[in-house]
Amino acid sequence: MGSYAVKRLLGLIPTLLLVVTLVFFLVRLAPGGPFDAERAAPPEVIAALEAKYNLDAPLGEQYLSFLGDLLKGDLGYSFKYPGRTVNEIIGMSLPVSMTLGFWAMIVALSFGIPLGMIGAIRQNTWKDTAAMAVAMVGISIPRFVLAPLLVLWLSLGLYLFPVARWETWRHMVLPVICAALPTMAYVARLTRGGMLEVIRADYIRTARAKGLTERQVVLRHALRGGLLPVVSFLGPGFSGLLVGSLVIEQIFSIPGMGRYFVEAAQNRDYTLVMGMTLVYGTLLMVLNAAVDMAYAWLDPRVKLS
Repeated sequence: MGSYAVKRLLGLIPTLLLVVTLVFFLVRLAPGGPFDAERAAPPEVIAALEAKYNLDAPLGEQYLSFLGDLLKGDLGYSFKYPGRTVNEIIGMSLPVSMTLGFWAMIVALSFGIPLGMIGAIRQNTWKDTAAMAVAMVGISIPRFVLAPLLVLWLSLGLYLFPVARWETWRHMVLPVICAALPTMAYVARLTRGGMLEVIRADYIRTARAKGLTERQVVLRHALRGGLLPVVSFLGPGFSGLLVGSLVIEQIFSIPGMGRYFVEAAQNRDYTLVMGMTLVYGTLLMVLNAAVDMAYAWLDPRVKLS
């Protein structure tokens, strides 16, 4: 397991280099630039700005300069936030998004897995219908609809939680619920599907024949195999939550990474786009590697090589 983990982590380097290279050239070849505006600046001002950020150099030279700075851990200055480096923006926004994503995933797993288990164990009963109805609601209601409804009900109606900002645990409740509900719905449906495939397997019948209680059969044997689809979903799902949700962060005025990511793309903020892409790509690949190792731990038939 240890050698496989090292091999996977080393394998991230060429993949990240490919991703960074593609994004670097795509954002620079796309129409528009970081200094375009409705009211055009004088040509001499544009020329001075391009010289300051090395945009007047050939594209190949810009790329090599970026890679050299990247090896030093320097992502450069943001074009749209004067005086602020990309490292500072990521260092400020990523912990906020990671906190939101972490608690959203904890809530999603805490409620989604039990709902899926109930749906599988009590298949075609009212409990199954109720559990899947909750999951369907979570999938069907978009976050930009759910968030205002929760604000109207719990903030402006019952005065239980603050409307916006990110300061105390009370400010976290509504954003975490909004981020967790769709993920919880997917986890519930995946758990139910995985449990239904496993619960009729031969080794489950053998466990029942040995006299184990239904609780022991489910928790010790069926659940471990039934969680495999959920584990596969956790890689991209968790990385998406960790990096941040634009809708949630905009509605609740959360200074997270998702908002900066989209604004950077809209503003053609090359350096910020590259920094955000690097962070997101690294998280996605590391979490997918962790998912592969967890998959092998849950299913002994899977061999890591």
